[in-house]
Amino acid sequence: MNKAKEIQNFLYSQYFTDGLRITFGTIIPALVFSWFGNLQLGITVSLGAMVVGLSDTPGPPSHRRNGMLICTAAVLISALITNLVNGIPWLLTLVIILLSFFFSMFAVYGARASSVGTLGILIMVLNIDAADHTSLDVIVHIAYILAGCIWYMLLSLSLYQVRPYRQAQQELAESIHNVADYIRIKARFYDTKSDTEKNYRDLIEQQIVVSEHQDNVRDQLFRSKKIIKDTTKIGRLLILIFTDVVDLFEQSMATHYDYNSIREQFGATGILQHFNLTIQRISNELDHLAYQVNANKRPRALYNFKTDLERIRTAIDKVEKTHQINTLALKKVLINIRSLIQRINNIYGYFEMEPKNSFKKEEPDHSRFVEHKEIDLKQLRENLTLKSTLFRHAVRMAAVMGIGYLLSLAINVGNHSYWILLTIMVILKPGFSLTKQRNFQRLIGTIIGGIGGALILILVKDETSLFILLLLFMVATYSLIRINYIVSVMFMTPYILIMFSFLDMNTLSILRERIIDTLIGSGLAFFSNYVVLPNWESTQVHGTMRKLLIANYNYIAQALKIIAGQSLSVTDYKLARKEVYITTANMASAFQRMITEPKSKQKDAKEVNKFVVFNHILSSYSVTLLNNVMGADNASLTGEHVRVIRKTLFLLAQTIRLFEPEDEEDEFKEIERSTPSDLDNNNIDSEESRLITEQLHFLNRIVIDLNKTCERLMNQLQPENVNSP
Repeated sequence: MNKAKEIQNFLYSQYFTDGLRITFGTIIPALVFSWFGNLQLGITVSLGAMVVGLSDTPGPPSHRRNGMLICTAAVLISALITNLVNGIPWLLTLVIILLSFFFSMFAVYGARASSVGTLGILIMVLNIDAADHTSLDVIVHIAYILAGCIWYMLLSLSLYQVRPYRQAQQELAESIHNVADYIRIKARFYDTKSDTEKNYRDLIEQQIVVSEHQDNVRDQLFRSKKIIKDTTKIGRLLILIFTDVVDLFEQSMATHYDYNSIREQFGATGILQHFNLTIQRISNELDHLAYQVNANKRPRALYNFKTDLERIRTAIDKVEKTHQINTLALKKVLINIRSLIQRINNIYGYFEMEPKNSFKKEEPDHSRFVEHKEIDLKQLRENLTLKSTLFRHAVRMAAVMGIGYLLSLAINVGNHSYWILLTIMVILKPGFSLTKQRNFQRLIGTIIGGIGGALILILVKDETSLFILLLLFMVATYSLIRINYIVSVMFMTPYILIMFSFLDMNTLSILRERIIDTLIGSGLAFFSNYVVLPNWESTQVHGTMRKLLIANYNYIAQALKIIAGQSLSVTDYKLARKEVYITTANMASAFQRMITEPKSKQKDAKEVNKFVVFNHILSSYSVTLLNNVMGADNASLTGEHVRVIRKTLFLLAQTIRLFEPEDEEDEFKEIERSTPSDLDNNNIDSEESRLITEQLHFLNRIVIDLNKTCERLMNQLQPENVNSP
């Protein structure tokens, strides 16, 4: 995708839309009250709108509405309690500690609840004031914040009523774009100059991104009754496109081979360049499709792939004749490429169909594809233990926020020492690696943005120009806050400085204060990860590994059911596949966090890396196997296939039990023993049957390697408790 189209794509994206909505919702109250000569009250109303706006992350309409309502309640309670104890330092310190702990525990209920909790802490920090206020002043102040919250909610929900499908459409386009990037990395395996190991790392990292966005699309499509029950073209079209994109992603995972062997065999022939070019063109086509979906345009294909396929087929024939090499592996790749192209053509074809008679049948129970979470106090109680990562984080947050406030009283940097607490709140994360990353981003963004903001205020004196810059910086800040935090902070700092300049404050003094407070807050947040209930990924990773093994076990078990002639619903199959994608992404993410921690804390990193790679290969070959089994003739499926897959599942179950010997043992035995072997009479020696046999034996070898890796990990862990905090 060229730069011009990338910029256009961003302007059509949900991120830019969110930035515009939050900016508009925040700035309007300030402008209205400024018109009537009371900018200070306008800023209070804008504060309420901004806080609720930041909680309004993409998702199903009901979740967004409930999230904003709960955020409003949290904001009002936090502001009220803080204002009541202002002026009493010891009591305010206690309130800061308790509210920081309480709101940090919101993370137990997911990302949206975590965001609401963070904003509860934010409003607490922004309401810390040494001045005395009467009860009436406090009530009026809370009322203006409430007015801002209500204003933003009305704005957001009204916009949804006007364009109910827009957010889902934008998230779907982002998901397609991420799949395109995944396939683009796949293309690099056919470039003999690229590093295979680096390609694997990049592929696993991109799988995390793909999984995250596919989950977001599921939430928006399958939780929305309006979309699921819609009988018009747009609602059904979004679901159909997403279903095919997930299938396409699965197909791209299935194109997994021994790339080093392919390079050795065919690198000198030059044929791999044809594969590289065509796969890159497929990713470009997906980018083009994503852009058109995002821009709400009628999609038109970018390439005609017939010539590409013919060129590859001719090149394969030439290699066979000229070099006398067996090209079966290349033919398999070609078949998969053709399948990817066909799926893309199917998606384009949906836009030409009539909704009433041309759409294929959709999944009957979409609700099974989304996780149903309820606010359950039992879940909160279960996390009130030192074994819980979130509990340890909440205690750490409470302790450091208390220390930060006391430090702000002891060190007289200026009148805005609450920036120490703001920095701690933003930087401090449950894991060391996330805190380290956010720390670096906050520091660099603040320094660069501060220098830029100071230069703007020195060079630009016209208030209209400054106001236009303020709007641009606000939009950039809120548009980028979820995708590029460091750049978001670079825009946030000058936006804050310009805002203070309109209040006739000494902005250069404020800049100095902000940078010093940021340094203090970031130092406290960073070092607290070492001393206040530290939480290292190496002590948590085994649970994630076990969940991934279980997901792969259940997925491979689908093949056993098919071979034995048992009925397998499309929904069950896709649910098992979804679980593999999610747990694979979680495992890769956990490993990435693990290797950014201090070297002394990276226990068994090499073995865990082997585990990640083996599981990626296992998942990819499992997809290929299931595709072949589902498309195979019954006569090609034999008793030998059943025995090999049973053997594989048995060993995989034994590997799972290495982590928790007693848990779920009966469940695994039931699956292993439930399928009779009645296919011994099938003795047809077909190419299809040999291919399935070969794939099953390869899966068995991968599971053997996984078992050895996990045994080494658990043997090294024997002196310790796996579940120790």
